Amino acid sequence: MRGLALAFVLGFLSCTGFAQNSPLSSEEIKAILRHGPWPALWSPDPSNRVSGKVLCATCHAPFRAWQDARPRAVGLAEVERNTMNVLNVRYMRWFGWDGAGDSLWAQSIRPILDAREMGGRVAQTAALVRCDAGVVAALGKALAAFQETLVTGRTPFDDFRDALARGDAQAQKDYPEPALRGLRIFVGKGNCSLCHAGPAFSNSEFHDTGVPFFVAGGGVDPGRHAGIKKLLANQFNLLGRHSDDRGGKSAVRTRHVALEHRNFGEFKTPGLRNVALTALYMHNGSLGALADVVRHYSELSADRLHSDGEVLLLRPLRLSAQESADLVAFLESLTEKKASRPRRGPRRPASNDGRLRACAAGGPAAAGRAARDPLRAGARFFARC
Repeated sequence: MRGLALAFVLGFLSCTGFAQNSPLSSEEIKAILRHGPWPALWSPDPSNRVSGKVLCATCHAPFRAWQDARPRAVGLAEVERNTMNVLNVRYMRWFGWDGAGDSLWAQSIRPILDAREMGGRVAQTAALVRCDAGVVAALGKALAAFQETLVTGRTPFDDFRDALARGDAQAQKDYPEPALRGLRIFVGKGNCSLCHAGPAFSNSEFHDTGVPFFVAGGGVDPGRHAGIKKLLANQFNLLGRHSDDRGGKSAVRTRHVALEHRNFGEFKTPGLRNVALTALYMHNGSLGALADVVRHYSELSADRLHSDGEVLLLRPLRLSAQESADLVAFLESLTEKKASRPRRGPRRPASNDGRLRACAAGGPAAAGRAARDPLRAGARFFARC
C-alpha cells in the first residue's frame, strides 16, 4: 500500500511538471519521503499492559532535551557511556547503546539496578514495596508508559518533506537552501540514511563507526557484544515471565539474537531528531558539536572498522568546508519548532536521602495506584526517584 502511495506521489509530481523543474531526482525524492511523515505511526508494546539517591531526571533532564550535556553519565559514579535522550524511544526496537534491553520497560529497570547508576537490587527494590520482582517489572512498565509519551514536535524538515509529498512547490521554498543541499548529501553522497533511517532517523541497530572503545583504566567497552550477553541473562527480557505479550510475538527478535565476534565495539544508531540540542555526541561523548561529528565521518579511518561489516558500508566522505556546513544545516533543521515543543521546564531535585524508600512508600497500595494510572505513576517516579 505504501509503495502504491509513493508511486502515486511520484506520478503526480511528474504530471504537474514538478519533477522536471525540481533540482531533486526521483531517487532523491524517494529517499527523502522515507523519513516521514512525522509523527510516525506507532503501535503500543504488547509486552507492556500499561504501554535511591539519583533521579531518573539527573541524567534525563527535561530542560536539556532529556539528557545531561555530559560526556559520560554520572549516577552514583561515572559510567563509560554518554546519556542517550529518551525522546521518541517508543519507535525503537532495542534500547541502550549496547541493546541490552529488548523492551522499553526492561531498559527502564536497568539503571535502577545498576550499581554505578542508582545502585538498587531486585530483592532490595521489591522489599521496599513489600512485594516480589513482579512489582519491579510493573515499575519499569509504568516508567515506559510515561516515556512513550515523549515524542518530538514537527520540524522544518517535516514541513519540507510533506510539501514535497503533496507537490507544493511554493511551500518547499520555505526550507533553507543550505539545509536542502545538506539533505541531498545525507540521502546521497553521504549514504547517512542507510543507518539513520525512517521517520525517527534510526534503524535501531548497532554499528562500529570508528569511535575508539577504550575506557579509563586501560579497559574496553565491548558494546553490543556484552549487551547481548546481558540481554539473554536478564530475567526481565521478553522471553521471561514478566512480559504481558502471551502470544510471544514481541519476543521473536530476542529469541533469534545471535552473539557474533563482529558485535564487539558496535553501538546503537541514535535517532537524529532534536540532535542539535543533545550534545555531546557518540557513545562515549567524545565529540562536542555537530561539526565535529560531520568531520569525523568526513575523515573516517577505514582501518578502525570491522573488516566484515562497516568497512563495506562506511567510507570517508571527504566533504568540502561548504558541504560540511550544509550537512550541519540539515541536521539543525531536524530540531522541533518552538511552537510544537511541550513545556519542559527545570524541576528542582528533591533531597537525595531515602528517595528510593520514599518513592516506594505505600507498598502494594502504591503498586495498585500505579496499575490504575501508569502514566502518572511513571512520570512521578521519573521526576522524583
